[in-house]
Amino acid sequence: MEKVKPKKHLGQHFLTDLSIAEKIAKAVTGHGGIKKVLEIGPGMGVLTDFLLAENWDLYLVDIDKESIAYLNIKYPKLGDKIIEGDYLKENFEPIMNESYAVAGNFPYNISSQIFFRILDVRNEVTEVVCMLQKEVAERIASPKGNKSYGILSVLLQAFYEIEYLFTVPPGVFNPPPKVNSGVIRLKRNETKKLDCDEKLFFRVVKQGFSTRRKTLRNAVKSMGISEELKMDPILDLRAEQLGVEDFVALTNKIQKSWNQ
Repeated sequence: MEKVKPKKHLGQHFLTDLSIAEKIAKAVTGHGGIKKVLEIGPGMGVLTDFLLAENWDLYLVDIDKESIAYLNIKYPKLGDKIIEGDYLKENFEPIMNESYAVAGNFPYNISSQIFFRILDVRNEVTEVVCMLQKEVAERIASPKGNKSYGILSVLLQAFYEIEYLFTVPPGVFNPPPKVNSGVIRLKRNETKKLDCDEKLFFRVVKQGFSTRRKTLRNAVKSMGISEELKMDPILDLRAEQLGVEDFVALTNKIQKSWNQ
């Protein structure tokens, strides 16, 4: 079979190191008792081979027609489990029909969008094991108070336990990226619903980090909060100083101020 050419516009960097691919595959634990794994962007199947070796009920999704054609030849037994489509737009609930894990070497240019999509379907996705730009991986796993802590950190940590597993150098990819990569694992926590209005929570977190160098008083003033709330000590802090529970409390305070 002719090899698939990595496409710059799709952010493709194909992993060539088999030992790293095996390490990523073995990091999928089956959290939540899942049997199904959806691999995003399998390319030529370097990670796929090891996921199959772990005996997962494996589904593949790729937006690249050339990759899909290659994968159909390489894995004829997978049949309609090889899906040509955009993970950001596709509805996988009827396809998977139960909870599943997500795995993959995420394209750098859409990795954050993939995670926002995972947040949308967080009650379906019990585990994520993925490789992405090291900076983004560290941000997602970062605790509060850290400079890299941000919107994705808070939103994902609200629903997942997150571990930074290991760093991957550029030289094990074709073509090599200009930065290091990081592998992280997310496991769905016990939180079914936050103790606040979840839509407002998402909005407050995003608004809080919109001016991250300033206090929350500056960040949320455009949300029409009451004069009483403006005096609350929590607003003396910056967004990076608040954990998930702090943002839940702030969300409830903002909602209460609107109702006064």
